[in-house]
Amino acid sequence: MSRPGVRRVTWRALRARRRDLAGLCGWSLVEALPALLAGLLVARAIDEGFLAGRLLDGLAWLAVLAVAVLVGAAATGRTYRCLGAVVEPFRDEVAAQVVRGSLRDATRAGGRPDSAAVTRLTHQMEIVRDTFAGLLMVTRGFVFSAGAALLGLLALAPVVAVLAAAPMVAGLAVFLAALPAMAAHQRAYVRAGEQLGQSAATALAGHRDVLACGAQARVTADVERLVSAQAAAERTLARMAAIRSLSLGIGGWLPLVVLLAAAPWLVERGLTAGAVVGALIYVSTGLQPALHTLVQGLGGGGLRYVVTLENILRAGPVSAGPRRSGPATPPPRPSSSPVGRSPAVEVRGLTFGYGPRARPVLRNFSLTVADGEHLAVVGPSGVGKSTLAALMAGLVPPQTGTVHLAGAPVTDAEPEMLAGMRVLVPQEAYVFTGSLADNLRYLRPDVDDRTLEVALDALGAGPLATRLGGLGGPVAPAVLSAGERQLIAAVRAWLAPAPLVILDEATGHLDPALEVTVEGAFARRPGSLVVIAHRISSALRADQVLVLDGDEPVLGTHRELLARSATYRALVGCWDDQVLPPRTAPARRG
Repeated sequence: MSRPGVRRVTWRALRARRRDLAGLCGWSLVEALPALLAGLLVARAIDEGFLAGRLLDGLAWLAVLAVAVLVGAAATGRTYRCLGAVVEPFRDEVAAQVVRGSLRDATRAGGRPDSAAVTRLTHQMEIVRDTFAGLLMVTRGFVFSAGAALLGLLALAPVVAVLAAAPMVAGLAVFLAALPAMAAHQRAYVRAGEQLGQSAATALAGHRDVLACGAQARVTADVERLVSAQAAAERTLARMAAIRSLSLGIGGWLPLVVLLAAAPWLVERGLTAGAVVGALIYVSTGLQPALHTLVQGLGGGGLRYVVTLENILRAGPVSAGPRRSGPATPPPRPSSSPVGRSPAVEVRGLTFGYGPRARPVLRNFSLTVADGEHLAVVGPSGVGKSTLAALMAGLVPPQTGTVHLAGAPVTDAEPEMLAGMRVLVPQEAYVFTGSLADNLRYLRPDVDDRTLEVALDALGAGPLATRLGGLGGPVAPAVLSAGERQLIAAVRAWLAPAPLVILDEATGHLDPALEVTVEGAFARRPGSLVVIAHRISSALRADQVLVLDGDEPVLGTHRELLARSATYRALVGCWDDQVLPPRTAPARRG
């Protein structure tokens, strides 16, 4: 398993757009027409026109050159169109890779949101786009402009071409030999900038803790050290400009010196004055600008492109060969018979705390939720109910102990596999701008409209769907109430193929009657249900109730816990809603 390298990604992007790249090269040939003809036409204008006393002939040759310049200018506009067709799709592909990699890291067990992902997606992504476009332009410019100038020199006199090309090749060799060192310094500069940004963001976000702990001097020193490191990297990078100047001096200016020094010798051997001037034009307007653009482009934008794209790919998804077509198939919903099946949830020796020295929220905790069982979790606020839900769902890893879903450890499961094993609905429900059907199909894209309507009716969401305008009605999160968002999220979870549903106070904004309807629908749904209880009625409907009170958790039925747990009796006494509709035990669908 390896991450795609810069060379491979770039080559793949170019191969994927061969037609647009061919168009870019074709128009570049036309654009290079003035570079090919300039020296020859000026030589003819001097030798056959002005020096021969024929003014009109000289002006006619220059007029031909003017036409060639106009044709080249028109072709330049076409090259930019072809350039956009190559660069913009490449930018979109890399941006998609950054998003996939960031989401993958954030949703795996123990993963955390990547604070640098936004930087990569905005500032660094624009650097990659701009420098990729610049690299294409300077490379094709050097190839076609320098090639056209050399062809023109050969047409004038082969010896002149040799005198001009030799120092140019030497200067180019000096530059290419220094490129690896330039890349290393550019890499150090980019990483120093990213480290500084992360350190400063962390210091600003935790400034209250810094002040409370009296750590201002230490934090300031750490940030100052990173500022100095970035400044040193930038100064080193600036010093590398001397190498670029050296290569430009050798490859760009030395050919002019050589030609001027050799001019008497060339004239003695029959080279005309027009040919000497034409050769100087080829070097000064063709070879020298082309080399200057290439050196500055590769030495500046090229290095930024390589290092920045390298940085982006390092945080992207791992490439493990060809991707399978189509989404992963989720496991089927379980049948009502638990015979021979693994427990829905199995927790063994679990300990978890927020920080290495913090008091553990859960200590040496064990729990088994049988397949098809309905468990309610109750306890005072802050005792760890939502933490337990996150641990069960595999969103955070335990410090010690294990969590298994249907016999599989959550710490080893990929996000796609976890999504097929469980669905977690938090108290703050997430809905997105789009149609109601789009929101409901988020976890099960292939479901038909009839099934969506059945789900809406089962959870009492029919009136909300009607108010929104049906399945095609628009959903605007900002104009929905918290209860309406919870109801849409509940229907979405009810439709999900995952056999385990975890409701983390997911009905807290619903009225008691609608909460009864929603939890009743989930109780009839095939599979297992874990409810972080918001009202006493949720505990009364469950098969088992788990009481978390900060000491020894207690598990049992409602009646058992009234006799065994003082915490549970206190909670029941504090709940206002103690009215429970007649309990039914409908058969679970197979």
